Order: sequence, then C-alpha cells, then structure tokens
Amino acid sequence: MSGSSPSIMRDLLFGGKKRVPHSPLPVESPLATWLTPPSTGLRVTWFGHSTLLIECDGVRVLTDPVFGDHASPVSFIGRKRFHPVPAKLEELPPLDAVLLSHDHYDHMCRPTIRALGRMGVPFVTSLGVGERLEKFGVNAKVITELDWWEEHDLPGAMTVIAAPAQHFSGRGLRDRNATLWSSWVLRTAKHKVFFSADTGLNDDLATIGNRFGPFDLIMLEIGASHPAWADIHLGPANALKAFEMLGGGTLLPIHWGTFDLALHSWEEPAETLVALAAEQGIRVVTPPVGRAIEPALVTEVTPWWRKILTKRDER
Repeated sequence: MSGSSPSIMRDLLFGGKKRVPHSPLPVESPLATWLTPPSTGLRVTWFGHSTLLIECDGVRVLTDPVFGDHASPVSFIGRKRFHPVPAKLEELPPLDAVLLSHDHYDHMCRPTIRALGRMGVPFVTSLGVGERLEKFGVNAKVITELDWWEEHDLPGAMTVIAAPAQHFSGRGLRDRNATLWSSWVLRTAKHKVFFSADTGLNDDLATIGNRFGPFDLIMLEIGASHPAWADIHLGPANALKAFEMLGGGTLLPIHWGTFDLALHSWEEPAETLVALAAEQGIRVVTPPVGRAIEPALVTEVTPWWRKILTKRDER
C-alpha cells in the first residue's frame, strides 16, 4: 500500500527530493500596507506556515502564531524556518485575539506565546489548551476555550466558531490527544472566512459549509502531506476536495513553505495545487510571505516559488 510505513522509509532514504530551498525565499514587509484599512473590509497577511494576520471589518486576529526560528520542543534546534518572519511581534497592529487551533509545536510556539501573553492579547483556543497557555505565562482571564460548534464574540462584532477537524494533539510522549484541536469560522456582518488549521478530509467539512458558508476566503493546509498521513493532513488534492465541500469561493493555501516537516520537495504542495486548481477552474491566491492582500482584489496566482526553483543547485 502506498501509504504504508515502508513507503515512508523508502521516501525518506531514497526519495532524493529537495525538502529545503536552495536559496532564500522572498519576504515582503507588510508594515506600510497595514497603515491603512482594507478597502474591501477583508485583508490577510501570510507569515508562513499557518500563521496569518486576518483583518476583517475592523477586527484583527492572529492565527497559530509561530515567530520562533524552530518548530520543535527546544527553541534553538530542530526544524528551522526557511525564511525570516516578515514582521516582529511588536510591529503588529493592535490585535483583538490570537486564534490557536491546537498544541503542536509548529502551531503553538512557546516563546511567541509568552511574548503575546506579556502583551495581554486575548486567546481563543480549543478545549484543554488553556492550561498549557497558563503554564507559558498567559493570564487565565484572557483565555477562552471552545468545544466544537461553540461560539465566542470578539469586540468589534466578530464571532469565532470552533469547528471539527480530523487531526490529533500532544507535545510529548504521554499527552497525545489530551487537548482538543479545531478548525475555525470567523464571521462578521459582512464577511465569513474559514481557517482549517490541520485536518484530514472528512464529512464535517461539508457540514461546516452548509452551516456557515459560503465563505469569502477559505484557508486550507496543503503541506506536510504524504499518502500515509491522509487522515490527518489534506495535501493539495484533498485540499481542493475540501474546498468544494466547504462551498468554494477563494482558496488561500497554508501550512507549507516554512518548515521541513514532510518528505516532499518544499515547493511541491503549491505547484501541485495551482496545477490542479487551474484544471478544475478553482480560484486560488498565493501571496508571497508577508504580502498583505485583499482577496477580492487579487486576479491571478502569484507563483513566486518558481523564482527559487530557477536557482536550484542540481548537482
């Protein structure tokens, strides 16, 4: 079977794929763009992986913030990011909330959480994750935990809804699934967006689309994929299936291009996604890291990763 453990070992030992870019990735500064509000009411800045600043009708939400150099239990070793963060925490505009999907290291970075905790930013997270946040120094008074289908209203008339996801949690050897993991719906009077965080393809996606769609923007993970991991990570092909289940609209791919967490080439998820999306007539936006975009104003795919491919060392 293609998704078996032997296939993973074979790919790891003999795949020969370049999982780390040969040259630095382009990173843009969003600071100037942030000085003025989005003309359409909805703007998003991708920081890499699953970290995004979502500006929606006057409300600012930061998702799964990882500003550290490594996605690992130790802050100075492990999976190192391919690119610098496009803005420092202290350069961010005022945040109304941090949205934290689950407790894996590539989504919940302890130094980042501690810094945000000192800033007093409210956290909205999955059931059980609040205890971890408190251990990192976040005041319990600013933490809101949600079970699936529960809602929380943010100041500024945004409702955040925790939705089901097919994944798992844990940061050590003995705490697997001790806390919940979630996908998220963000809803205002004018806009609705969906943030998948980590998930495999599942029927709940159609339920989410029926209950809360259509969405102005759908952010789905496409990286760190392998046939053996299809139950917990979408990958490009299943991301497009999930997109259709959610009701379509505009797709922003996330969870790729920042850390070496899988066996595929670093750019493969994006290249595969845009090719399949073009065949299927699906609207995709692919901003470079740090570019603040208003999805309604973007008219075409930006295949920025191909500039790095032309510089690749093929020796």
